[in-house]
Amino acid sequence: MYSPVQPMHIPDGFLSTLVSIVFWVISIVVLGYALKRVGKDLGERQMPLMGVLAAAIFAGQMLNFSVAGGTSGHLLGATLATILLGPWAAMIVMTSVASIQALIFQDGGLLALGANLFNMAVIGVMVSYFTYTSVQKLARGKAWGIFTGGALAAWTSIVIASLAAALQLALSGTSPANIAVPAMGGIHMIIGLGEGLITFGALAFLYATRRDLFHVGEAAPKGSKAIWVGGLAIAALLAVLSPLASTHPDGLEWVAGQKGFLEAARAPLYNLVPNYVFPGISNGSLATIVAGIIGVVLVFAVALGVAYLRRGRKRSK
Repeated sequence: MYSPVQPMHIPDGFLSTLVSIVFWVISIVVLGYALKRVGKDLGERQMPLMGVLAAAIFAGQMLNFSVAGGTSGHLLGATLATILLGPWAAMIVMTSVASIQALIFQDGGLLALGANLFNMAVIGVMVSYFTYTSVQKLARGKAWGIFTGGALAAWTSIVIASLAAALQLALSGTSPANIAVPAMGGIHMIIGLGEGLITFGALAFLYATRRDLFHVGEAAPKGSKAIWVGGLAIAALLAVLSPLASTHPDGLEWVAGQKGFLEAARAPLYNLVPNYVFPGISNGSLATIVAGIIGVVLVFAVALGVAYLRRGRKRSK
């Protein structure tokens, strides 16, 4: 069945087995440390926010937006998660999103999942954190540092993550570095502008309505239940709007088609809800909406469950 939502992450077949295994090992080590740090650093406010942000980022990633050249981009969300949660919790949020996308929706290969986690959850968050905190130091507490730092961090995270993917392709022998790096970097410099604008808008909205959310690690504020309701409502709305997503190929797929290695992609080992289309529903738009709602619930539950488990372990010690 046709889906307006395009696959977004590296599929199996683009990376060699060796490269895939290496990045699985790196991701496990870094994310294992992140999980340990979340248990130490997690504040009361971050528990619901981890689940809500994961759900909103998942739904937001379904809304590909058109960019120049007949391609499309999508939200990464690493910067927004990093600013509101700190780097370690943000890594867990991004891991929850990318893992559900691969395991349930066949978006990104299982063998390539380690590389996708490295690009999205490790590189995306680390670059966001370094860029944002650097601008914050220059701003010296002024509000413009939040918005400028957020937008710049969002753009930079997209570009650097795409370059990491390009180098993985080169190391795998899929596409030479002198072809993959400029092609991936060039198109994602444009896509990154969309990421920056979305992040700027989201930060402006939160700064106007829930400025307290920018104080990471503090006790939960009054009215914190509104975070659950409002955040999940926004995530559900984004899922409902997902049939409006651009049908153009995303940056990686576009580069693969242009540079002649798209055929290297291997079909997934199994299909549950492939390409964000829930099976058994004849209406394509409705099938996509149902898939999106299911994904929102699953990602929310996974991220929130990790938060409570880590928080509970911290209290028991």
